[in-house]
Amino acid sequence: MNESKEIIKINGVSKIYNTGATKFKALDNINLTINKGEYVAIVGPSGAGKSTLMNIIGCLDTPTEGEYILDSVNTKCSDSKLASIRNSKIGFIFQSYNLLPKISILDNVELPLHYLGVSNKEARERAEKALDKMGLSKHVKHKPTELSGGQMQRVAIARALVSTPQIILADEPTGALDSKTGKEVMEILKSLNDEGNTIVMITHDRDLAKRAKRIVTVMDGIITSDEYNEQVQEVSL
Repeated sequence: MNESKEIIKINGVSKIYNTGATKFKALDNINLTINKGEYVAIVGPSGAGKSTLMNIIGCLDTPTEGEYILDSVNTKCSDSKLASIRNSKIGFIFQSYNLLPKISILDNVELPLHYLGVSNKEARERAEKALDKMGLSKHVKHKPTELSGGQMQRVAIARALVSTPQIILADEPTGALDSKTGKEVMEILKSLNDEGNTIVMITHDRDLAKRAKRIVTVMDGIITSDEYNEQVQEVSL
Protein backbone atom coordinates (compact mmCIF):
# COMPACT_ATOMS: atom_id res chain seq x y z
CA MET A 1 0.00 0.00 0.00
CA ASN A 2 1.46 3.38 -1.02
CA GLU A 3 1.88 6.09 1.58
CA SER A 4 -0.75 8.79 1.15
CA LYS A 5 0.57 12.07 -0.21
CA GLU A 6 -2.23 13.96 1.55
CA ILE A 7 -1.14 15.84 4.64
CA ILE A 8 -4.20 18.09 5.05
CA LYS A 9 -7.69 16.86 4.23
CA ILE A 10 -10.61 19.10 5.15
CA ASN A 11 -14.05 17.66 4.43
CA GLY A 12 -17.22 19.76 4.64
CA VAL A 13 -15.88 22.00 7.39
CA SER A 14 -18.01 24.84 8.72
CA LYS A 15 -17.31 27.10 11.68
CA ILE A 16 -20.21 28.85 13.37
CA TYR A 17 -19.81 31.43 16.13
CA ASN A 18 -22.69 32.29 18.43
CA THR A 19 -22.81 36.04 19.05
CA GLY A 20 -25.64 36.58 21.45
CA ALA A 21 -28.93 35.79 19.74
CA THR A 22 -27.34 35.53 16.30
CA LYS A 23 -25.06 33.02 14.64
CA PHE A 24 -22.17 33.90 12.35
CA LYS A 25 -20.88 31.31 9.88
CA ALA A 26 -17.18 32.11 9.44
CA LEU A 27 -16.58 29.05 7.24
CA ASP A 28 -19.23 27.39 5.10
CA ASN A 29 -18.70 23.79 3.92
CA ILE A 30 -14.98 24.06 3.13
CA ASN A 31 -13.29 21.21 1.25
CA LEU A 32 -9.52 21.39 0.86
CA THR A 33 -6.74 18.86 0.32
CA ILE A 34 -3.04 19.73 0.50
CA ASN A 35 -0.32 17.23 -0.33
CA LYS A 36 3.06 16.81 1.30
CA GLY A 37 5.68 19.20 -0.06
CA GLU A 38 3.23 21.75 -1.45
CA TYR A 39 3.60 25.51 -1.03
CA VAL A 40 0.09 26.92 -0.71
CA ALA A 41 -1.03 30.50 -0.12
CA ILE A 42 -4.47 31.02 1.37
CA VAL A 43 -5.46 34.55 0.40
CA GLY A 44 -8.43 36.80 1.04
CA PRO A 45 -9.40 40.17 2.51
CA SER A 46 -9.99 40.87 6.19
CA GLY A 47 -13.09 39.03 7.39
CA ALA A 48 -13.03 36.50 4.54
CA GLY A 49 -12.53 33.53 6.88
CA LYS A 50 -8.89 32.79 6.13
CA SER A 51 -7.80 33.28 9.77
CA THR A 52 -10.53 30.92 10.95
CA LEU A 53 -9.35 28.38 8.38
CA MET A 54 -5.76 28.88 9.55
CA ASN A 55 -6.80 28.22 13.16
CA ILE A 56 -8.44 24.96 12.15
CA ILE A 57 -5.48 23.87 9.99
CA GLY A 58 -3.18 24.73 12.91
CA CYS A 59 -5.31 22.79 15.41
CA LEU A 60 -5.87 26.01 17.36
CA ASP A 61 -9.63 25.62 16.89
CA THR A 62 -12.05 22.88 15.88
CA PRO A 63 -14.81 22.80 13.24
CA THR A 64 -18.47 23.13 14.17
CA GLU A 65 -19.27 20.74 11.32
CA GLY A 66 -17.19 18.47 9.11
CA GLU A 67 -13.84 16.80 9.72
CA TYR A 68 -10.16 17.63 9.49
CA ILE A 69 -7.66 14.84 8.88
CA LEU A 70 -4.06 15.90 9.52
CA ASP A 71 -1.39 13.47 8.34
CA SER A 72 -3.93 10.58 8.52
CA VAL A 73 -5.02 11.58 12.07
CA ASN A 74 -8.58 12.73 12.75
CA THR A 75 -8.36 15.94 14.80
CA LYS A 76 -11.76 15.40 16.41
CA CYS A 77 -10.37 14.54 19.82
CA SER A 78 -9.78 15.86 23.33
CA ASP A 79 -8.08 19.22 23.85
CA SER A 80 -4.96 17.53 25.25
CA LYS A 81 -4.72 15.17 22.27
CA LEU A 82 -5.27 18.10 19.90
CA ALA A 83 -2.45 20.02 21.61
CA SER A 84 -0.17 17.01 21.23
CA ILE A 85 -0.98 16.76 17.51
CA ARG A 86 -0.37 20.49 17.09
CA ASN A 87 2.97 20.45 18.90
CA SER A 88 4.32 17.46 16.98
CA LYS A 89 3.07 18.17 13.45
CA ILE A 90 2.89 21.95 12.97
CA GLY A 91 5.46 24.73 13.15
CA PHE A 92 4.02 28.26 13.43
CA ILE A 93 5.37 31.54 12.07
CA PHE A 94 3.32 34.51 13.24
CA GLN A 95 3.28 38.12 12.06
CA SER A 96 3.90 39.28 15.63
CA TYR A 97 6.65 36.65 16.18
CA ASN A 98 5.10 35.43 19.49
CA LEU A 99 8.50 35.21 21.19
CA LEU A 100 8.89 35.37 24.97
CA PRO A 101 10.72 38.66 25.62
CA LYS A 102 12.42 37.82 28.94
CA ILE A 103 14.36 34.74 27.84
CA SER A 104 17.10 34.24 25.26
CA ILE A 105 16.32 33.36 21.67
CA LEU A 106 17.98 30.00 22.27
CA ASP A 107 15.52 29.28 25.09
CA ASN A 108 12.65 30.47 22.87
CA VAL A 109 13.59 28.01 20.14
CA GLU A 110 14.00 25.17 22.62
CA LEU A 111 10.48 25.55 24.03
CA PRO A 112 8.57 23.36 21.52
CA LEU A 113 11.00 20.52 22.17
CA HIS A 114 10.42 20.65 25.93
CA TYR A 115 6.67 20.28 25.29
CA LEU A 116 7.50 17.17 23.26
CA GLY A 117 9.58 15.68 26.09
CA VAL A 118 12.95 16.00 24.32
CA SER A 119 15.94 15.88 26.69
CA ASN A 120 17.60 19.17 27.65
CA LYS A 121 20.83 18.22 25.89
CA GLU A 122 19.15 17.28 22.62
CA ALA A 123 16.86 20.31 22.77
CA ARG A 124 19.86 22.61 23.16
CA GLU A 125 21.72 20.99 20.25
CA ARG A 126 18.71 21.13 17.93
CA ALA A 127 17.91 24.74 18.86
CA GLU A 128 21.51 25.80 18.21
CA LYS A 129 21.44 24.05 14.83
CA ALA A 130 18.14 25.70 13.86
CA LEU A 131 19.42 29.15 14.81
CA ASP A 132 22.66 28.56 12.93
CA LYS A 133 20.62 27.68 9.83
CA MET A 134 18.93 31.09 10.17
CA GLY A 135 22.30 32.86 10.48
CA LEU A 136 21.80 33.69 14.16
CA SER A 137 24.48 31.59 15.85
CA LYS A 138 26.21 34.74 17.16
CA HIS A 139 23.03 35.95 18.84
CA VAL A 140 21.88 32.88 20.79
CA LYS A 141 22.21 34.62 24.18
CA HIS A 142 20.34 37.74 23.08
CA LYS A 143 16.76 38.36 24.10
CA PRO A 144 14.21 39.05 21.34
CA THR A 145 13.99 42.74 22.26
CA GLU A 146 17.69 43.10 21.43
CA LEU A 147 17.15 42.03 17.81
CA SER A 148 15.71 43.64 14.68
CA GLY A 149 12.32 42.66 13.31
CA GLY A 150 13.89 40.54 10.61
CA GLN A 151 16.08 38.74 13.12
CA MET A 152 13.08 38.07 15.36
CA GLN A 153 11.18 36.57 12.43
CA ARG A 154 14.17 34.32 11.70
CA VAL A 155 14.06 33.22 15.35
CA ALA A 156 10.38 32.41 14.86
CA ILE A 157 11.24 30.38 11.76
CA ALA A 158 13.95 28.51 13.68
CA ARG A 159 11.41 27.74 16.42
CA ALA A 160 8.95 26.50 13.78
CA LEU A 161 11.59 24.19 12.29
CA VAL A 162 13.17 22.81 15.44
CA SER A 163 10.58 20.07 16.00
CA THR A 164 10.81 18.95 12.33
CA PRO A 165 7.05 19.45 11.83
CA GLN A 166 4.97 18.06 8.97
CA ILE A 167 3.65 21.55 8.13
CA ILE A 168 5.00 25.08 8.46
CA LEU A 169 2.05 27.43 8.93
CA ALA A 170 2.96 31.07 8.25
CA ASP A 171 0.44 33.76 9.21
CA GLU A 172 1.20 37.06 7.40
CA PRO A 173 4.93 36.29 7.85
CA THR A 174 6.12 39.63 6.40
CA GLY A 175 3.36 41.83 7.81
CA ALA A 176 5.50 43.52 10.46
CA LEU A 177 8.64 43.82 8.31
CA ASP A 178 10.06 46.36 5.90
CA SER A 179 10.15 45.48 2.21
CA LYS A 180 13.76 44.25 2.06
CA THR A 181 13.49 42.12 5.20
CA GLY A 182 10.16 40.76 4.03
CA LYS A 183 11.78 39.57 0.81
CA GLU A 184 14.48 37.82 2.84
CA VAL A 185 11.83 35.96 4.85
CA MET A 186 10.02 34.95 1.66
CA GLU A 187 13.29 33.62 0.25
CA ILE A 188 13.73 31.51 3.41
CA LEU A 189 10.22 30.06 2.97
CA LYS A 190 10.98 29.23 -0.67
CA SER A 191 14.21 27.49 0.36
CA LEU A 192 12.38 25.48 3.01
CA ASN A 193 9.83 24.37 0.43
CA ASP A 194 12.64 23.45 -1.98
CA GLU A 195 13.97 21.19 0.79
CA GLY A 196 10.63 19.36 0.87
CA ASN A 197 8.80 21.17 3.66
CA THR A 198 5.04 21.71 3.31
CA ILE A 199 4.32 25.44 3.57
CA VAL A 200 0.86 26.95 4.14
CA MET A 201 0.94 30.74 4.12
CA ILE A 202 -2.01 32.92 5.15
CA THR A 203 -2.03 36.40 3.65
CA HIS A 204 -4.28 39.23 2.51
CA ASP A 205 -1.61 40.29 -0.01
CA ARG A 206 -2.23 38.76 -3.43
CA ASP A 207 1.22 39.84 -4.67
CA LEU A 208 2.76 37.92 -1.77
CA ALA A 209 0.57 34.92 -2.57
CA LYS A 210 2.09 34.81 -6.05
CA ARG A 211 5.32 33.52 -4.46
CA ALA A 212 3.49 30.26 -3.70
CA LYS A 213 2.96 27.38 -6.11
CA ARG A 214 -0.76 27.17 -5.38
CA ILE A 215 -3.21 29.92 -4.47
CA VAL A 216 -6.45 29.26 -2.59
CA THR A 217 -8.79 32.26 -2.39
CA VAL A 218 -11.27 32.54 0.48
CA MET A 219 -14.19 34.96 0.39
CA ASP A 220 -17.21 35.15 2.71
CA GLY A 221 -16.31 31.85 4.34
CA ILE A 222 -16.06 29.80 1.16
CA ILE A 223 -13.25 28.86 -1.23
CA THR A 224 -13.89 30.83 -4.42
CA SER A 225 -10.86 29.59 -6.35
CA ASP A 226 -8.08 27.02 -6.00
CA GLU A 227 -5.44 27.31 -8.70
CA TYR A 228 -1.91 26.13 -9.35
CA ASN A 229 0.36 29.09 -9.98
CA GLU A 230 2.05 28.53 -13.33
CA GLN A 231 4.15 31.68 -12.99
CA VAL A 232 5.60 31.68 -9.48
CA GLN A 233 7.17 35.07 -8.83
CA GLU A 234 10.77 34.78 -7.76
CA VAL A 235 11.96 36.82 -4.80
CA SER A 236 14.37 39.56 -5.89
CA LEU A 237 16.54 40.66 -2.98
